[in-house]
Amino acid sequence: MSIIVNLSEMEMNLTNSEKYSTEMDLPIDMQFNDGHVVSIITYSVLMVISAIGNITVLVLICQRRRTSRTRINTMLMHLAIADLFVTFLMMPFEIGWAITVSWQAGDVMCRIMAFFRMFGLYLSSFILVCISVDRYYAVIKPLQLGNIQKRGKIMLVGAWMGSVVCSTPQMIVFHVENHPNFTWYQQCITFNTFPSSTHELTYSLFGMLMMYWVPLTVIIYTYTSILIEIYKRSRDSDVGKNRLITLSSKVDNLYKIRRSSLGYLGRARIRTLKMTIIIVLVFFVCWTPYYVMSLWYWVDRSSAIKVDQKIQRALFLFACTNSCMNPIVYGVFNIRKRKKAPVRAGTIETRATPLSLSVKLLG
Repeated sequence: MSIIVNLSEMEMNLTNSEKYSTEMDLPIDMQFNDGHVVSIITYSVLMVISAIGNITVLVLICQRRRTSRTRINTMLMHLAIADLFVTFLMMPFEIGWAITVSWQAGDVMCRIMAFFRMFGLYLSSFILVCISVDRYYAVIKPLQLGNIQKRGKIMLVGAWMGSVVCSTPQMIVFHVENHPNFTWYQQCITFNTFPSSTHELTYSLFGMLMMYWVPLTVIIYTYTSILIEIYKRSRDSDVGKNRLITLSSKVDNLYKIRRSSLGYLGRARIRTLKMTIIIVLVFFVCWTPYYVMSLWYWVDRSSAIKVDQKIQRALFLFACTNSCMNPIVYGVFNIRKRKKAPVRAGTIETRATPLSLSVKLLG
């Protein structure tokens, strides 16, 4: 990401007065320090949590798909896969780099890992957009069922292809560069890649737009439209109740059972809507601080570089927790306890024992 890259470039731009003769004389930022220890421990913990959570989600969805297949479950499966790219490619990559400090894997691996360092993050953002658009059509235009499955597949294919396209430039701009003063010291950076600072800023802004601002704009629009639609139909439902208040109590009770303020959505869709909204909120909370810091760096670099490097690294670490939070949110909404109750004549209601856990994947 841009801040981390710029930190490395700062290391490459030391003046002649800062030359050192031995490895032990390197500046503290070019040596293994406490900041690297914190990064290694944090990434290791996040990797374990994310791996357990997302693999569990995949297993649960695959089990459920044997009996029923829904669009939202398919998209959540792709979201879990995207988070696993972050878990098993980006996080180990960051851990290894923190251990070695300098880059020791060669130029080819530098470019390959630069691609996968961003691919999972792009894919996760684009899948969230797919989920938001799918929920939009499910609530706002529920009767447009003609191409609903085809539309879902097209969006997912677009998310994967878009992630490849957006991540590919990483393989061009990143390369191995030797330190001008310590020729044995190498880093995988974008130093001397861009013709000017304007080109570098344009590329950084492109990454921010595609990974954060464009998804966030689509997400805000779709869920705002959903909430407005829910409010309108809830109000219409209340008006309908007032008009039917003179009917017999039996008909009135039947109406109340069949129509609640949100009854037109159905319980499954309401729960799924709540789940996807929280997943999106987690995305916003995790990534916003980092991108605010990035904007600060681009607008006023001289003051931004004075911010403690530990804080800058912590912001990126915090953003990576998004891959851990998605399966937690999924589990909270889909692993539910059910109570046992007798089956009454004329009903189809069945419930499990109080101690049993039932996984209900809703779409």
